[in-house]
Amino acid sequence: MKELLQTLRTWKFWKELIIMTVAMLIAAAAVYYFLMPSNLIMGSITGLSMVISSLFGAVGITVKVSVVVTIINAILLIMAWLMIGQEFGAKTVYTALILGPFIEFWDKVLPVQRIMEPGATSVMGDPWFDLLCFVLVLSASQTILFHINASTGGLDILAKIVNKYFHLDIGTSVTVAGAIICCTAFAVNPFRLVVIGLIGTWINGLALDYFTAGLNRRKRVCIISKDYEQIRKYIIEDLVRGCSLYEVTGGYSGQKSMEIQALLTQDEFANLMNFLKANDIHGFITAGNVSEVYGLWNEKKRHKH
Repeated sequence: MKELLQTLRTWKFWKELIIMTVAMLIAAAAVYYFLMPSNLIMGSITGLSMVISSLFGAVGITVKVSVVVTIINAILLIMAWLMIGQEFGAKTVYTALILGPFIEFWDKVLPVQRIMEPGATSVMGDPWFDLLCFVLVLSASQTILFHINASTGGLDILAKIVNKYFHLDIGTSVTVAGAIICCTAFAVNPFRLVVIGLIGTWINGLALDYFTAGLNRRKRVCIISKDYEQIRKYIIEDLVRGCSLYEVTGGYSGQKSMEIQALLTQDEFANLMNFLKANDIHGFITAGNVSEVYGLWNEKKRHKH
């Protein structure tokens, strides 16, 4: 109980709560305005819920998609807690359970009928445009949530399990899990719409990998300079990052020099370059993008002054 109260007092908790709420509000809008009106069955729990809702409707039983989403997510949350971890499970409990209510929220605040043109069958009027809008908006929301070790629930839980135990990229995991679910749409949708859904699931995986790589991108910076000690102090004391020093020998001159290597964010790299320019520090500098970092390099583990 004491640990829970301490957690509730931290800015990190409230910041992540706000991020999760906004991300899920965006995800719910993508589902309500682009997925549901066009009747596209994407490889997602929402898509599976639409199939189940349609099957119940075929036998005269009305079951709302939002209700089915909530029930399935509640079952998957137990899997998330047991198979992935308590932090991911706890965060996904919140995000998964508010997806259904947020879909209802958009239905009350701005019904889809108000923004659809007369005679149109969907918001964009074309299933391919609906698909593209849905995938881009949802992928952005998923990327933000995965970055703080959360998810939208449903398919993302299955994808995270595949990612953890089979070591596939998160985008590939979403595609594999989604494609299986998407095939259930053959029970209620024509072949053409199912194929569109499968393509959308594949694009969703590609977009998710792209956004994730962009969000996690770091700069590997290598600097050979006689002023390496001044650069080292700036990286450690001002940027609050670690670095490594290597003794290198010039292949042409045969002279020995010191090389500094560091992993920095985009902003930190820009600050370092400004520092070198402002202090007239010369050297041989190379920089490349790194999309994934494992081990000790982490925002949470940066040492303080």
